[in-house]
Amino acid sequence: MLRNFLSVLLLCVVGMLPAEAQQNLSFGNGTQLVSPEVNADKTVTFRVLAPQAHTVQVTGDFLPPKKISTPQGDYETTGIADMLKDSDGVWTFTSEVLKPELYMYNIIIDGVKVNDPLNVYTIRDINNLFNVFIVGGKHADNYQVQTVPHGTVSKVWYDSPTAGLTRRCTVYTPAGYEGGSDSYPVLYLLHGVGGDENAWSELGRAVQILDNLIAQGKALPMIVVMTNGNISQEAAPGETAEGLKVPTMMLPKTMDGHFETAFPDVIKFVERNYRVKADKAHCAIAGLSMGGFHSLFIAINNPDTFDYVGLFSAAVDKGQKGGVETVYENREQKIDQLFSKHPKLFWIGMGKTDFLYKSNATLRLYLDSKKYPYTYMETEGGHIWRNWRIYLTEYVQLLFR
Repeated sequence: MLRNFLSVLLLCVVGMLPAEAQQNLSFGNGTQLVSPEVNADKTVTFRVLAPQAHTVQVTGDFLPPKKISTPQGDYETTGIADMLKDSDGVWTFTSEVLKPELYMYNIIIDGVKVNDPLNVYTIRDINNLFNVFIVGGKHADNYQVQTVPHGTVSKVWYDSPTAGLTRRCTVYTPAGYEGGSDSYPVLYLLHGVGGDENAWSELGRAVQILDNLIAQGKALPMIVVMTNGNISQEAAPGETAEGLKVPTMMLPKTMDGHFETAFPDVIKFVERNYRVKADKAHCAIAGLSMGGFHSLFIAINNPDTFDYVGLFSAAVDKGQKGGVETVYENREQKIDQLFSKHPKLFWIGMGKTDFLYKSNATLRLYLDSKKYPYTYMETEGGHIWRNWRIYLTEYVQLLFR
């Protein structure tokens, strides 16, 4: 235990050094210490100065997942790789060649998970904090800030009388909105369980994706409204009068009909305060996991509102009891009603190993039985942000055409 404490204490001291001192951290040959370093061949090198540590590892989604068997069944967890120590006390690991992507990782010092002290770039996912890096190329170039016109991101508070709260959403307006007079189509973009109104703009890179695709002419300029799908919350953890609460997935009223019932409050606010084209042909909704569940039921309970519906790894059959259960009743009849209005796009994305694959396959079987038109995209991997960023990239290019 003392060994673990000393190792972590050393890392903390290194992290507290002034910027000039950190820049002077180096190998024995005087080379500046950098981590992570994306190499020309698309491998990535991680380095940690921890001379007193006995073991140092790196764990992240760039590594092959580790398969674990339990009496309850098999599952996958994030891969772990051992780092090697040199004579200067610098631990190093170089990955295999990586595909273009945004990756998340942590360092493990003598069994204690910490952030990379040489990498200031982090993202919170529920109650975990990860370092991030991007290997550029192909679709991952859309996740980076490019030299293009940029939209504006606002954190906006609105009254939700249905929820009995003042709540917050994140709103993206495209480049040129503030100085112009044009009206724009609107996409309502919903997060998954444990997320909040910050999830898509941070983990999902939605802002960079929209900026880059609009600049390339691959997506039309649009307003994107990223809501907080936890109807019992005013806003993201730590950003309300409740103070610095520990983020958690265990929140009340997440999938019991209350969020769907209150969703018209968001639409009314947006239509009153932004220059949106307030008709079905210029209104889209999409979401991941829980947000895909919400998107489906908001759309089918409001068949005259959305011409574009996107389900990203949607939890289509996970409704809870004890809420506004009428929202989830007669799902197939409501789907029939939605398609009787001839939506322009019904889009489904799913990873091959996603735990929700079977329930989405059942939904697609129903759509096929009715010969309802829809677009389907199947990708490698499971229930992960890597897939959801790809789905958003593909989906927004099809909107409002």
